[in-house]
Amino acid sequence: MIEGSLPQVEFWCELQCSDCRTALDDLRALRARFGDALNVTLRHFPLEKHKHAYPAAEAAEEAFAQGQGWPFVEAVLARVEELERRGPELLLEVAGELGLDTEEVELALIDGRHMLVIDADQAEGKAIGVTGTPTYVVGRQRLDGGKSQDGLLERITALLEG
Repeated sequence: MIEGSLPQVEFWCELQCSDCRTALDDLRALRARFGDALNVTLRHFPLEKHKHAYPAAEAAEEAFAQGQGWPFVEAVLARVEELERRGPELLLEVAGELGLDTEEVELALIDGRHMLVIDADQAEGKAIGVTGTPTYVVGRQRLDGGKSQDGLLERITALLEG
């Protein structure tokens, strides 16, 4: 970690990924350990095999624009299996449960206002070697949790403290 800088973790995620749901426990542990000093940035990496991943990323970006990004991400990941069956209907339901302007979320899914952010994340992810989710980037270290998340929390903590 660079002296005097805030610890930074990029969390490359796909909102239709059950492994990303499991990874939230590690993010919670990191936030508990580092508190407000830790900056976790969500980066989108929707996979083609999941048909609702891209709309979920678009809805998440709208939720961030409305100040409820992380609660939205956590709520959608908690219902991954339901997202598979219900798609955008579930996204709007979650938005409503969180008190978001559901009309704006629905419009964001239609007008594509957040597509550039998601496309840029996906292109950058591919450029740095992200192949699946969850993946973490700490400093210049990329840690792939797509195959196994065993030991990742410890490795991320060591990088942040190092």
